[in-house]
Amino acid sequence: MPTKKKVELPDIGDFDAVDIIEVLVKVGDTVNENDSIITLETDKATMEIPAPFSGKVTSLEVKVGDKVAKGDLILTLETESAPTDEVEEPKKSDNKINDDKEPAITSTISKDNAKQKDEVSLITDSNSHASPSIRKLARELGVSLSRINGTGKKGRILEEDLKSFVKELVTHGTSNEEVETIPLSRIKKLSGKHLSNCWNTIPHVTQFDEVNIDQLEKFRKHQKERNIKLSPLVFIMKAVVQVLKRYPNFNASLDEGGENLILKKYFNLGIAVDTPNGLLVPVVKDVNKKSLIELSEELADISLRAREGKLNSSEMKGAGFTISSLGGIGGTQFTPIINSPEVAILGASKTQIKPIWNGSSFEPTAMIPLALSYDHRVIDGAEGARFMAELNQILSNIMEMLL
Repeated sequence: MPTKKKVELPDIGDFDAVDIIEVLVKVGDTVNENDSIITLETDKATMEIPAPFSGKVTSLEVKVGDKVAKGDLILTLETESAPTDEVEEPKKSDNKINDDKEPAITSTISKDNAKQKDEVSLITDSNSHASPSIRKLARELGVSLSRINGTGKKGRILEEDLKSFVKELVTHGTSNEEVETIPLSRIKKLSGKHLSNCWNTIPHVTQFDEVNIDQLEKFRKHQKERNIKLSPLVFIMKAVVQVLKRYPNFNASLDEGGENLILKKYFNLGIAVDTPNGLLVPVVKDVNKKSLIELSEELADISLRAREGKLNSSEMKGAGFTISSLGGIGGTQFTPIINSPEVAILGASKTQIKPIWNGSSFEPTAMIPLALSYDHRVIDGAEGARFMAELNQILSNIMEMLL
């Protein structure tokens, strides 16, 4: 017949009261002999208390955070037959069993659990079920068990669970630090797909150069004294158009089949603008027909409206060549990604003052780094180098640009 037996805390050594950090079973569970039922923790070690025999949990007398000592009642098990090592309380007489008090079941800790008293454990929350050996390994690895989903019985964390978690950390970085998941903006989702396609389908080549813009900077300073503010970008736009006239293959696009090059007779430039929601590329039309001042005013207008989200779709179409300028932010060089179906893009970084040899001495000189990326299916290296050399000559000689 089923018999209910009480399971009390056995002798665990020289401890008056020990904290329960895990309860590994619940009412209704069936446990086997030596299955762990609770985990205790002292200031030096953790240990798991095993069930002294098999049975079904009918009552649970402890919870996480309780302190227990030798002889305290942990739970009651319903068992089909009394285990051989149980210790029953003395009978009141030879002919009658005491039905008023259930026999108390006690057990000494196994040799393995005695050893576990010396093992150091990682403190985890009440949902982390793992053996002391796994806890010790987790502590040595600096891993919080509370972040691991156990695949063992009743969600216990197994050695393979810990190893898989550590492998994931090594591959993708630590997850012990606080993180936040933020959805990408619609603009970033759209531009991200487009740029990924451009990068994967276009054979990029990037040509780097540095341009002496001392004359340009002196001219800008002089205009600023007259309350005319001109950024380096508007000079680059005018210079690019002059070079595009001489190298029309850069102001072009490939058709969908990739068999024909479409040369553009107009000079519309896409200008990459950084906005709170992501990168936008509004188009400045007919750059060849506008003065530096007109370009400066239009550039300020479209940049502001881009950041405010007020551009319409027509203002984002029709470019033949794109310029991406990071001069206002910094950096020495970067590799711009071609904005398909265009075949080339120019990147400009922050102007730097460098010592340049003038033939007799070094003198401080304003130098702007440029990076030209082009589609190698359309433009070869020699043509790319000539384009950059021509652009360098125009930007370094302000008189050529003003002609």
